[in-house]
Amino acid sequence: MKPNILWICSDQQRFDTLGCYGNPFVQTPNLDKLAAAGVLFENAYSQNPVCTPSRASFLTGRYPRTTRCRQNGQAIPPDEVLVTKLLRDAGYVCGLAGKLHLAPCNPSVCKGTEQRIDDGYAQFFWSHDPSDVWFAHDYTQWLRNKGLRRESKPFADSQYVQVIPSDEHSQTTWSIERAMAFIRNAERFEQPWLFSVNMFDPHHAFDPPVAALERYREILDDIPLPNYVEGELDNKPIWQKIDHGGAYGKRAGYPYKAMTAADHRWVRAAYWAMIDVIDAQVGRLLNFLEETGQRENTIVIFTSDHGEMLGDHGIYLKGPYFYEPAIRVPLIISGPGMLNNGSRSDALVELVDLAPTLLAASDMERHPGMQGQSLLPMLTGDAPLDAHRDDVYCEYYNAMGWHREPAAHATMVRDKRYKLVAAHGTNGGELYDLEADAQETRNLWHDANYSNVRLAMQERLIDRMAWTVDALPERQAPW
Repeated sequence: MKPNILWICSDQQRFDTLGCYGNPFVQTPNLDKLAAAGVLFENAYSQNPVCTPSRASFLTGRYPRTTRCRQNGQAIPPDEVLVTKLLRDAGYVCGLAGKLHLAPCNPSVCKGTEQRIDDGYAQFFWSHDPSDVWFAHDYTQWLRNKGLRRESKPFADSQYVQVIPSDEHSQTTWSIERAMAFIRNAERFEQPWLFSVNMFDPHHAFDPPVAALERYREILDDIPLPNYVEGELDNKPIWQKIDHGGAYGKRAGYPYKAMTAADHRWVRAAYWAMIDVIDAQVGRLLNFLEETGQRENTIVIFTSDHGEMLGDHGIYLKGPYFYEPAIRVPLIISGPGMLNNGSRSDALVELVDLAPTLLAASDMERHPGMQGQSLLPMLTGDAPLDAHRDDVYCEYYNAMGWHREPAAHATMVRDKRYKLVAAHGTNGGELYDLEADAQETRNLWHDANYSNVRLAMQERLIDRMAWTVDALPERQAPW
């Protein structure tokens, strides 16, 4: 009997945002409970710090350079094969609520809905984000059926009541309720299913329900300020210095030095409040899955597509940088035949490993184009939890297009102790000794005492770049 798959993917959620990852401020009892009944990966890394390349990567099990979907605003090529398509072809019924973002989702290009390839999703409740700018936007329709609106064009204002963001009417709640409807209907059928819950939270603009944010008022002064040391950007790549003056190349606000201590704390509180809402709604979903009798045969994954700087290193949002908050994400997995005992893995793993894991768990052959390494032996106890990869690899090839002089092209490799970033075209980069400097404030790129380490890590990076060469088309003969 093939397992069902419930794949919950938040948007732009860094690793240190759940109680089970050591955050003492958030209220995440449901995800903490999931971790206590599953396996928690402490060192899970996205392959790109930006949405589209990351999502294309983990849905195909291939690296961004390989998928050719390296940038926001690009469309994934139609010959790329998503794991959801492979599962569909094997008899799964697949559904999605929320964000897909494998194609341009700017209103100037995306008029009705997102362009799709053969992605395997039979049911597609699409909502790129909470705004009301697309025709075929299921969250907007859900609100308007209730006589409400989140944002509307002026001609429609008089017909609807403006809804102030609330837990009851949030896009996260909508996505969970669509998932519950799908799962309820699945009880009637014998086919296995996969459902992707892709809420937009906690992506900026940091607008949680008022009640969720209000809880943080009493503890505001206890919230730590961002991890930033004055002057630390002086010997770091130019793109970080630019974004220190405002996110997205000074186009999206959050100029670090112009913000007060209270500003920094309120942004962090708003971000955490959105995660509190995610937790409450995921709890509803997991309880519902239990009530329908489907929990025992369902793999549950909770993760995110990438992280959020949140003011650390003097930068907000995301961009061409590979600090831990930008690329390290939560990853919790439980399912039939797995350890499900609160085990924690400190092994280095990548999101590109998820697609081959799902195929293996469904007793399916690995797709020949996949480059990830299945986590299933670790999850079932057939392999040690403390070893999976020697290093993790991440890419940024002009992924957002804001930085043009020079254009931002950077790659990263990180092993258990060191992290190296090559800032291509700048004659510079970053090197961190994570044992001595876990906060990544001291760049050792030009430190003569670390010259041998830098050389070894550069060689490691070159190897990883070489190994992302596409395995397709397959060799058919010796010559």
